[in-house]
Amino acid sequence: MTGLRQKGSPGYLFGIVLVAVIGGLLFGYDTAVISGADKGLQEFFKSAGDFTYTDAWHGFTTSSALIGCIIGAFLSGWLASALGRKKSLFVAGILFFLSALGSYCPEFLFFEHGVASKSLLVAFNLYRILGGIGVGLASALCPMYIAEVAPASKRGKLVSWNQFAIIFGQLVVYFVNFLIIRSHVNDPAVVEWTNSVGWRLMFVSECVPAGLFALLILLVPETPRYLALNGQDDKALTVLSNINGEPRAREILAEIKATAVEKTEKLFKYGFLVVFIGCMLSVFQQAIGINAVLYFAPRIFESMGVSNNMLFTVIMGVINITFTLVAVFTVEKLGRKPLLITGSLGMAVGALGVALSNVVTLPAIVPVISIMLYSACFMFSWGPICWVYISEIFPNTIRSQATAVAVAFQWIFNFIVSSTFVPMYNMSLGDMGDSFGHFFAYALYGVVCLIAAVFVWRLVPETKGKTLEEMTSLWKKRK
Repeated sequence: MTGLRQKGSPGYLFGIVLVAVIGGLLFGYDTAVISGADKGLQEFFKSAGDFTYTDAWHGFTTSSALIGCIIGAFLSGWLASALGRKKSLFVAGILFFLSALGSYCPEFLFFEHGVASKSLLVAFNLYRILGGIGVGLASALCPMYIAEVAPASKRGKLVSWNQFAIIFGQLVVYFVNFLIIRSHVNDPAVVEWTNSVGWRLMFVSECVPAGLFALLILLVPETPRYLALNGQDDKALTVLSNINGEPRAREILAEIKATAVEKTEKLFKYGFLVVFIGCMLSVFQQAIGINAVLYFAPRIFESMGVSNNMLFTVIMGVINITFTLVAVFTVEKLGRKPLLITGSLGMAVGALGVALSNVVTLPAIVPVISIMLYSACFMFSWGPICWVYISEIFPNTIRSQATAVAVAFQWIFNFIVSSTFVPMYNMSLGDMGDSFGHFFAYALYGVVCLIAAVFVWRLVPETKGKTLEEMTSLWKKRK
């Protein structure tokens, strides 16, 4: 085979990873867009004449995308094996695009525009679930794609950029929502406009990054691991040569072929432990309670007596971005395990600090700093590193299906934590009143953080610097 690149091109690798990372940005964008549309959407459906739009209905509507996320995560393994990583990401992009259009105009074809009804609410939620399926696919496939194209020495750093893109996508949509509202801030009828038009524009704004992602993903190659597992060795070698140079590419291809006795193997081919560890990493990422903090930050700061809670929410967002970058630039130097263990312990200190503030009189700045410590420690540890582990810990021949199961567990526990936080946070007990719920919620999360640290210390292997093919021999020894 002639014409192969003798030296790898960093620009080529950067380009294809950048496209995959847009999938992470869409992940963050789609999950956070509801925050700005929340009130306008609620008021619109409250105007329905054929049913009463209760808080329960609104709670389901704002979280219905999570149902799609669970479905998408389960489907990701089958799609990744049947269609490949690249085509499956294209499907995710199309789902994002259709969901954005449908959420913008759920009346399309079947309903009178601007007239709220129970049937229209069902249609709207179906469009949101469709977008959730895209999120579920992207959450599993983007890290998998990056891990399968990246050299072992850069894999952790490049996969960590996906987490940065998720957080960045959330900040982008906050800014877009702000601009949409600001465009009519001087309009006396701004509230009426927001309830009828503003929330629609927030959803349709996602069409821009979704359409761009769907088009750009067509320009990137399929991953060399998938190509080699499907007998397309020449194409795999070309991609590997563009990234690593021909000499190293031939070595990597040989390693891939040596571990690819079958295209796919049964999920527990390498024992129960590898699947258990992958799933528990996902469970702990959610069970430590981070989404309760991210989703309800303004409510939490308000309960602490902070007057300008939105300002502190923005400050926490900047902190989150900053500490995600800490992981990006240290994961290959320090390793995965040290970051996870350190982050878990730091989160425990932060969570227990908030809990203590609810039973002992302390200055308001103490729980504020504690909650920011908790969030910052997550951002350099469980936020990005969990995705790194899930993308690289499984052997090649079970990666797609094992990743699907692990990511599905993540979305299930995301839903559990998100739906239980407010009732738990508002629990009352005797003389403590609501303070008991505030104490209990954060004390529970703090204890889970400590358990997570022990779990990582005792069971999770360090994968820094190991090739994906070395995962096969590692788990065969531990089987």
